[in-house]
Amino acid sequence: MNPDLKEILDFIKNSQSLTEEEKANLATSIKKIDKELMIVNFKLERTEKIKRTTSILLEETIEELELKRKAIEESNVELNKSLEELKATQAQLIQAEKMASLGELTAGIAHEIQNPLNFVNNFSEVSMELLDEMKEELDTNNLVEVKEIADDVIQNLDKILHHGKRADAIVKGMLQHSRSSSGVKEATDINALADEYLRLAYHGLRAKDKSFNASMKTDFDPAIGNINVIPQDIGRVILNLITNAFYVVDEKKKLIGEGYEPTVSVSTKKDGNKVSISIKDNGNGIPQNVIDKIFQPFFTTKPTGQGTGLGLSLSYDIVKAHGGELKVVTKEGEGSEFIILLKA
Repeated sequence: MNPDLKEILDFIKNSQSLTEEEKANLATSIKKIDKELMIVNFKLERTEKIKRTTSILLEETIEELELKRKAIEESNVELNKSLEELKATQAQLIQAEKMASLGELTAGIAHEIQNPLNFVNNFSEVSMELLDEMKEELDTNNLVEVKEIADDVIQNLDKILHHGKRADAIVKGMLQHSRSSSGVKEATDINALADEYLRLAYHGLRAKDKSFNASMKTDFDPAIGNINVIPQDIGRVILNLITNAFYVVDEKKKLIGEGYEPTVSVSTKKDGNKVSISIKDNGNGIPQNVIDKIFQPFFTTKPTGQGTGLGLSLSYDIVKAHGGELKVVTKEGEGSEFIILLKA
């Protein structure tokens, strides 16, 4: 019993002013209080033990969390390092894909440049002959003939200038395609861009394989005008889709042979504040079991060594970065249509 309570109980027992019944009641109450105090003390002791145990566990948990924090920091450093390496690898892959497509274009570019160069050479030769004639007419003082010859020379020089600018534009387009994107949007003639890459892709494939042939159809909406895009990037998308279209129609031609006319159609259309660029082929279409995978990096249906599997993936990312959409409509056995949707 609690010493203080025992002292009170002894005092009650020895008291002469209380009856025995009162003493008994008070003793019972004191014993009850003593029992409650014992329970309280027991609970306090147990709480103290729990407190000490909790304190020890808390310290251990803090130490464990600190170790985990340090491990996470180390992991973050490694992850950041891996991320930088992945970015560098991605940049290298993008450049490799870009140079691969440039390689495919080289023959087409050479063909396209040769045409204006032929014109320049021919008109230059004719102009030299005309100038010789002009000298002869000047000797005879035939000024009427001299003026007519001068007019012919001026016309020839105008044609030389026109075809010289054409060759210059082709070279600039090639350099634009090969260099890294500036990331700056420019007012761009989408119709001219699509038409340029259609012909370059066609002549490039023809130069690589003389047996290759395909019909080309175009339908460009003149109402589009210029739209703000990064021309190097959108040009790569258009080129990739056109090259893929030529590939699938050529594969179908090899399979079917006579009676099939491989055709690739490129069209543009303005609809409100949207511009669509369509590249359509009459190939074999895309099987339903792979349609959901075509925009995944490294996925390709081409034989090993004929495709990186990055073309459509990069094209999708480029169009998305422009705030646009890249969609595909396909029917097995009949062909596919890839549609680029951009803001006007």
